[in-house]
Amino acid sequence: MKVLIYSPAFLPQVGGLEIQVAGSAAGLARRGFEVVVVTTTPAEGPDELPYRVVRRPGPGELLRWVRWCDLFYQANVSLRGLWPLLLARRPWVVSHHSWYRQATGEVAWQDRLKRRLLRRAAASIAVSQALAADLDVPSTVIPNAYRDDLFRRLPETPRDRDLIFVGRLVSDKGVDVLLDALARLAAEGLTPRLAIVGEGPERPRIAAQAARLGLADRVDLLGLRTGEELVRLLNGHRVLVVPSRYEEPFGIVALEGIACGCVVVGSAGGGLPEAIGPCGLTFPNGDAAALAGVLAGLLRDPRSADGLTRHAAIHLARHTETRIGDRYAEVLTRAVKGYRR
Repeated sequence: MKVLIYSPAFLPQVGGLEIQVAGSAAGLARRGFEVVVVTTTPAEGPDELPYRVVRRPGPGELLRWVRWCDLFYQANVSLRGLWPLLLARRPWVVSHHSWYRQATGEVAWQDRLKRRLLRRAAASIAVSQALAADLDVPSTVIPNAYRDDLFRRLPETPRDRDLIFVGRLVSDKGVDVLLDALARLAAEGLTPRLAIVGEGPERPRIAAQAARLGLADRVDLLGLRTGEELVRLLNGHRVLVVPSRYEEPFGIVALEGIACGCVVVGSAGGGLPEAIGPCGLTFPNGDAAALAGVLAGLLRDPRSADGLTRHAAIHLARHTETRIGDRYAEVLTRAVKGYRR
């Protein structure tokens, strides 16, 4: 089967969507699908990937690739990429990794149009039950995979550090909520150390807030860490905190932390609790007092974490690249067969 994947966001950009699309494309290629990725993201060098990548095609070239394929697949609805289906009818499958609404919660005209167009999709895939419930069409829930070849426990690494945050330093990720929670813990005599892994425009503000709250000597801004270095960092910490103000559609970082042996504490809105599963605890989005309460319980009784981490293997088995790849291949194959009928 020839699959054309249209994703404006793609490697070498590094983000959750880009990594998921690359992983899905590689998984389909391994299963014998002929895969081409079309993207508007430029790259400086050649693409050393097990499938072809077409970057910034003109209208004519995009139309030729749509005519070539047996199935047109989008990661999130992209209105700019849909017009070729008016000229070359192909089954259209969409996987949803983000909400179709604005940051304010408003559903703008573009969001309404995307939701309406989904009625014409051959298949709709949502990364969480929460995201599926927000759509107007029946959707198959296939959660995101994590890199199970990379994120794993390292028994030789001592787990002797307290809290870690991993993510972009933007306001939606709620690092300010976490720092406010640490200040509340200090008032109760609890002084855990926090490692902040990531970069972003909020870094100066976060550093200033830590200093203002008297936390500068216990908060380490480590910058961006990836690969084995990130795996070692996660293995050295007891608790991964995901304090998003935003309702996350899913939360791959939670799976990565669980795979490395962390208990995960995350915000309760959206699909993040589905990623955490039975391997952590949640608190209301943006509630620093509630977050402090959850962290206090884990810090005062470290053994309570054992009851959460013992579920990790079963939970992670649902999110391996092989399992998720099989489910995507099944949905795409079924969509083509149904369209031909």
